[in-house]
Amino acid sequence: MDLTGRIIAVLPERSGTSARTGSEWKVASYVLETQEQYPKKMCFEVFGVERIQNFNIQVGEMMTVSFDIDAHEYNGRWFNSIRAFRVDRNVQAQAPEGAPVVAGAPVPPPAAPFASEPAAAAAPAIDQTPFGGEPDDSQLPF
Repeated sequence: MDLTGRIIAVLPERSGTSARTGSEWKVASYVLETQEQYPKKMCFEVFGVERIQNFNIQVGEMMTVSFDIDAHEYNGRWFNSIRAFRVDRNVQAQAPEGAPVVAGAPVPPPAAPFASEPAAAAAPAIDQTPFGGEPDDSQLPF
């Protein structure tokens, strides 16, 4: 899955040692906010020192994040995991401010400026008479 937006937070890295293999691990978490009319936020993780260094994600960057969603059970409770496996920077840098950004969807052109005439004047009038020709007020609920 892909999601495009701006990085609004870089959370502290977590690290430890695997109980199963004994090897060291490191996870970095980030918060991405979409640039839609009603923005959504997603917290995702990057697992592994090499990926964290290669991605080098900074606050304020616009990017598309490719991620996997998985859930695991621990002590009878379920937890979601959203892990990024690829990031693409500045994908929508040329998009107008406030325009919705959806990965894989074309970006619409900016809206035309307001016309001098109201939009209602340009719309055709709707005929409110029934097929008989005379208006029928008996169908009104009041």
